[in-house]
Amino acid sequence: MLFVLSPAKALDYETPPITTTHTQPLFVPQACELIEVLRGKSLQEVASLMDLSDPLAALNVARYQAWQPVFTPENAKQAVLAFNGDVYDGLSAKTLAEADLAWLQAHLCILSGLYGVLRPLDLMQPYRLEMGTRLATARGKNLYQFWGGQIADYLNQCSAAQPEPVLVNLASEEYFKAVNRKVLHARVVTCVFEELKAGRYKIVSFMAKRARGLMMRHAVQQRARTVADLQGFAAEGYQYVPAASEPDRLVFRRDARPA
Repeated sequence: MLFVLSPAKALDYETPPITTTHTQPLFVPQACELIEVLRGKSLQEVASLMDLSDPLAALNVARYQAWQPVFTPENAKQAVLAFNGDVYDGLSAKTLAEADLAWLQAHLCILSGLYGVLRPLDLMQPYRLEMGTRLATARGKNLYQFWGGQIADYLNQCSAAQPEPVLVNLASEEYFKAVNRKVLHARVVTCVFEELKAGRYKIVSFMAKRARGLMMRHAVQQRARTVADLQGFAAEGYQYVPAASEPDRLVFRRDARPA
């Protein structure tokens, strides 16, 4: 199986990486195209485009100017260790062993507005460019048009050796829309995480983000090979609910958040 996750807005370039193993990102020419477009934007245009405060816009304008097409451990960090949000708190890659990171590298793709797809150990320079950003380029009016079928094509390459490929969607709707389903060959299985609130189960965004990371960690630790292997996920009180699930939509619920 292959898994996809969203990136995170928050980044950690202060903590030293737990491994020196790294790979180069796959879509550097495309990232260069986007960086050139972003470099042509003023601070005010970046702030408006991404709905950022002036200080955050200034930080990212500086990042675009500093960005280089050559990635080294001095100017970049492994993506799975650089992202620092709810999903990545759940995954907690910095506590994984080298063998776990190697498995993750072979089975996880992180979707990115700037980089298209990042493998966990791909070096990544800091950036801010959410997939839903309406950044006009020569390829179209937004990033979905910019990436087109490229991301799905790459995912097809990754699963080409599998007779019945399965893609487990642990990404947000905003990011998974960048995977062109018309191009994609794999069966898509989506994991849904719900909380009991006021007598009914519903998705709570920040809790669901952490749960996606926890599920990815479960997959790593179990060396998950089939959809059935995911159904045993029980971290932090979640349980698989067959009655609420469908073959391609696995629902996990919990009644109370652990203290």
